[in-house]
Amino acid sequence: MGSIRRYIFRTTLGAFLVVLVSITTLMWMTQALRDFDLMTSQGQGILVFIGITGLIIPLLVFLIAPIALVIAAAHVLNRLGNDSELIVMNAAGMPPWHIFRPFLAVAIVVSLLVAVIGVYLSPKCLRELRQWITAVRADVVSNTVQPGRFTVLEGKLTFHIRERQPNGQLLGIMVDDQRNPKERTTILAEQGEILTKDLNVYLLLENGTVQRHETGERDPTIVRFDQYAFDLSRVSGAPNIRYTVQERYLWELYAPPPDDPLYLETPDEFLAEIHNRITAPFYPLAFMVLTFAYLGAPRTTRQSRALSLLSAVAAVVVLRAVGFFGTIQGTKLPAALVLPYLALIAAFVLGYWGIARGLIIEPPAFITNAINAILTGMARRTTQLSGQAR
Repeated sequence: MGSIRRYIFRTTLGAFLVVLVSITTLMWMTQALRDFDLMTSQGQGILVFIGITGLIIPLLVFLIAPIALVIAAAHVLNRLGNDSELIVMNAAGMPPWHIFRPFLAVAIVVSLLVAVIGVYLSPKCLRELRQWITAVRADVVSNTVQPGRFTVLEGKLTFHIRERQPNGQLLGIMVDDQRNPKERTTILAEQGEILTKDLNVYLLLENGTVQRHETGERDPTIVRFDQYAFDLSRVSGAPNIRYTVQERYLWELYAPPPDDPLYLETPDEFLAEIHNRITAPFYPLAFMVLTFAYLGAPRTTRQSRALSLLSAVAAVVVLRAVGFFGTIQGTKLPAALVLPYLALIAAFVLGYWGIARGLIIEPPAFITNAINAILTGMARRTTQLSGQAR
């Protein structure tokens, strides 16, 4: 790779990393605010909060990386065009493919990154996220229930304890459960402790009574117990873990267990997710081909690049929209899963044709004239308003 191509590769890769980190950080902060209750209502520290919310970063990178690549490539190509570097390289006899190679190399790096994330890293982090949140919320009672205070969970489940021992044992426990509209249950116990078994959480109570009052009945039913296990799994968000299709590795999607309940319920979602993971690494390559086809040709200073940039963005948006549409519809109609492949093939063929011929791709003349007329009218109207204001 020559010095010019190294320069383009380094500049494009640097711009990609800056854009990727910036957008990912912004999106991460937006998503992290949704889990801020881990610190406020469940008493978790800042490190736990950052650790848990940080596990969604691979998924964000998986989605954002192709878009960041388009922004970086457009930025570099615009700068090369504005500085007349594309014109100089073309005048020196450098064919379009030689200029395109460093951009293609960056796209290959991004494609490999997307492939690794889609096949392994994103499912791994999403699994860790689910398990971590399960572990945090499994301790919801010991974290949120304070001695001498009535604590309401899920709106209709009230806890009260008289005292908490240093070893974690709870004394003087009251539980009022109104989640069942047909029955209200009130439990009083002298002591209890929280136990976790197979990711299920239980409050093991000792020496107390259970009072059940059915709706419409005058008198409640009271039962005395020596030990009673109250299931906190629904409260703590810790049911038996059942991974979604996004949380499964690619090989698990390809060959799920025959008795997998989720696969038996939604086999088409497994098929759609497989094709989504397979096609994802090709989008950075297709985006780069389209972007370079629109912006890579040398232009004079009188030839505007703005409309070509808008056209490149529109082509990329249409390509990705077809991919999303095919994947979504593929969960209902498997034949729709062929649409992303057809769109990618069309992008590669048309982009290759445009790059090989060194075409300057611009919108049709009537669109350009209409946009120029609108801009001229707006400028004239602005001038008139400015004159009236004076």
